[in-house]
Amino acid sequence: MSYVDLCESNSDEIYFKGALDRETVPNIWNKLTQWKPNITQVKVDLTHVNRIDSAGVVLLLHLIEHAKKQNCHIMLAFVPDQLVTLIKLSNVESLFADHLITQKVE
Repeated sequence: MSYVDLCESNSDEIYFKGALDRETVPNIWNKLTQWKPNITQVKVDLTHVNRIDSAGVVLLLHLIEHAKKQNCHIMLAFVPDQLVTLIKLSNVESLFADHLITQKVE
């Protein structure tokens, strides 16, 4: 069974911990639809994401759009190689182009 948690470390940064997959995305999306950012940019730290599948990619795209509707820009930090591969395989690089901070997870 997969697990994911959404945490707010401060007003301009949130992070996911666990798996972003088809088992966890529905529950986390319910939390995200209630999230109302009150600033113009939020960093989403993916350091602690240990698994991501295509449902996780879709969640991140919806998160970007949800924030955009509230005049907030999402920047994804510490993007795992697995996510980069999924983005390329799904041919959605252009949708993530302005939202990736190019930092590697150590």
